[in-house]
Amino acid sequence: MHVVVTRERGHNDALIAWLPDDASVHEIPLTTTRFFDSSEVMNVLRDSQYFGQFRYLVVTSARSALYASLAKEALALDGAVLVVGTGTAHALEEESVDVGLIGEGGAADLAPAIDAGPVLLLGAAVMRDELERSLLARGVVVETLPCYETLPAELTGAEQATLRDADVVFIGAPSAWSVAEDIVSERTLVVVPGATTAAVVGRSHPRVLEGWGPELHEVLESL
Repeated sequence: MHVVVTRERGHNDALIAWLPDDASVHEIPLTTTRFFDSSEVMNVLRDSQYFGQFRYLVVTSARSALYASLAKEALALDGAVLVVGTGTAHALEEESVDVGLIGEGGAADLAPAIDAGPVLLLGAAVMRDELERSLLARGVVVETLPCYETLPAELTGAEQATLRDADVVFIGAPSAWSVAEDIVSERTLVVVPGATTAAVVGRSHPRVLEGWGPELHEVLESL
């Protein structure tokens, strides 16, 4: 079994540990991350007219965890931190940020729990907008605070060939799929962490497996 893991280097160890022992593994990062200067991010936040009044801080990815402990300073006294995905929740726990609710199926799952604004969305420079659109439609005030941007990697011919020949490819986010979509074969099983990425990949690819965890060892061995 030929497997390609595509997260940035240093973030694939857990995935590799879940693979069958006889798997042949290749590491091909599909994106790179440019993190914004934390002081600049905070200066933007402090300039908000709602600083200290936000009812909810929504953290949309684990990559935002480093900034979440700073951004929570903008919350009102009774403000709560909501997150998208268990991976993000674990990342915030490591930064000693208490999480009030986890959106297991994506950001839109958090909408029913948000009963008032203003709401601060912390994440990538280009975020998915389902939650923001849902809140704005209800008249809830929303501000976005970008703290990083995801850049596509430029793949060599050899890397493209390895992706094309893979039996299994791990795709961690829609941004990674945008790089791999035209390369990955229809016969390849694409494994994704959750519902948001599954929905994006599923629009153009017939074989998608949702869920990252130790159980993947047995699932992949049975293929």
